[in-house]
Amino acid sequence: MVTALPSILLRRCSLLQPSGQSSGQSLGQPSEGAETRPPVIDIAPVVDIAIEAGRIVAIAPNLECSAQLELDVQGQLVSPPFVESHIHLDSALTVGEPRWNQSGTLFEGIEIWRDRKQSLTLADVKQRAIATLKQQAMQGVLFVRSHADVSEHSLTALKGLLEVREAVKDWITLQVVAFPQDGIYGGVKNDALMEEAMKLGADVVGGIPHYELTREDGVRSIHRIFELAAQYDRLIDVHCDEIDDDQSRFLEVITANTIRSGMGSRVTASHTTAFHSYNNAYAFKLMGFLQRTNLNFIANPLINITLQGRADTYPKRRGVTRVKELWQQGQNVSLGHDCVQDPWYPLGTGNMLDVASMAVHICQMTGSAEIDACYDMVTWNGARTLHLEDQYGVEVGKPANLIVLDANSRYDAIRRRATVRYVIANGELIAHTESPKSQWKRGAA
Repeated sequence: MVTALPSILLRRCSLLQPSGQSSGQSLGQPSEGAETRPPVIDIAPVVDIAIEAGRIVAIAPNLECSAQLELDVQGQLVSPPFVESHIHLDSALTVGEPRWNQSGTLFEGIEIWRDRKQSLTLADVKQRAIATLKQQAMQGVLFVRSHADVSEHSLTALKGLLEVREAVKDWITLQVVAFPQDGIYGGVKNDALMEEAMKLGADVVGGIPHYELTREDGVRSIHRIFELAAQYDRLIDVHCDEIDDDQSRFLEVITANTIRSGMGSRVTASHTTAFHSYNNAYAFKLMGFLQRTNLNFIANPLINITLQGRADTYPKRRGVTRVKELWQQGQNVSLGHDCVQDPWYPLGTGNMLDVASMAVHICQMTGSAEIDACYDMVTWNGARTLHLEDQYGVEVGKPANLIVLDANSRYDAIRRRATVRYVIANGELIAHTESPKSQWKRGAA
């Protein structure tokens, strides 16, 4: 019951429900009864949603109240906001600076970024990061995890993103990962810089074991990551095996450390593109070990399909991790955009429906339950990866973070890259976009 005048009242909302499973069931089959559901329309109750003091105070059909702002969404889909699980805001919007990545490879991108970051300033990092976040927020992204390069002695990228985290906190939640782009042991002071990043307030411990100078350094770096996370009570998110080398097997080291430490869902393995190239005998063994963990996985399909397979002639590998198989066996899988107009990826707008659509295609997830799962990978699963489940979801008592999509289902939203018409962050309407309208002019056929 609404006892005070709400600040915002949304009328006639088709409220998207959690799928009932954040991951796949046996061999990716739909849950019991799902096969009778029309594959293109989500069964969503039509309700009104009342918001007051930044929180959802009522959800029910035909609420008998008025509000300072009333929005009749006419049965369109209301969803929790999109979650950007993996992005590099410190490098966003730098494409072509100081030069273009002509080979399109990960490693040329790293070299270009090494040159570009020498001229970083706090103002530069903050301006580009906030511009990217605004672009994402207007497309329904309200929760973001960004990696910050901590390989430079000045820690400019990290300090800039920590200031951004504070500046945008009223309209977007930003987590910052201390990411040693050049390896924890790739430079004499890099380990100390990681610890300094923790002291400055980074939310997450990152790593890049496959880019350490030796296999032994890579293993050692993972042990160090877990030590830092335990010491400073931080989450873990590691760039892991982002390479086509089928002998890059640091995921097994992360898995073992996750089991032994009991850190479970506080640990995330990003990319894991080498998993694509493992022989099945080894991959199936590793999948069995993964079942003993609550380890999160993040795939970045736009970037993985672009960067991987560059050394192949034909056939060319897709280079994305085993998203479908991980989902089928119950691992939490979310998706990231990774890069927006930077040395690794010259394109992108930050639209998470582009990411979900690419996952549908390159992960061959075209079954109705699989398409729904790809939507969940940029919403509920992402919140689970970021450890924000208590703040996430369109439920009474939770912070009023939600979006209105010009769509009637997960499938419809992904198929058409549906316009996000309204974005509400912490009870405030922060963005409104009109859906494009096309009109046939030639006359009747």
